[in-house]
Amino acid sequence: MPEVTDEDFGTEVLGADLPVLVEFTADWCPPCRQMAPVLRALAEEEGERLRVVQLNVDHNPRTTNHYKVLSMPTFMVFRGGEPVKAMVGARPKRRLLEELADVL
Repeated sequence: MPEVTDEDFGTEVLGADLPVLVEFTADWCPPCRQMAPVLRALAEEEGERLRVVQLNVDHNPRTTNHYKVLSMPTFMVFRGGEPVKAMVGARPKRRLLEELADVL
């Protein structure tokens, strides 16, 4: 899963042509690790319509604080440089796809 940082968030996420699903994650977060295979499968299946990346909250406090992320995992979809959807907590792939349907 590609990682983004405070330094490249503007280019990789805000400036992306496709919608981008960002998982705000942490190494110490078991539900975040649980989501890894779900996000990999989502990236493979929806790669032409959606980019999937991770941002480690411990290493990137500027972006984490800017978007007021308090719980992990938090998922945010960005389109056209703006956050258009936010979801908190692990979920199965089917539910994640249902929740993303309106932004894809």
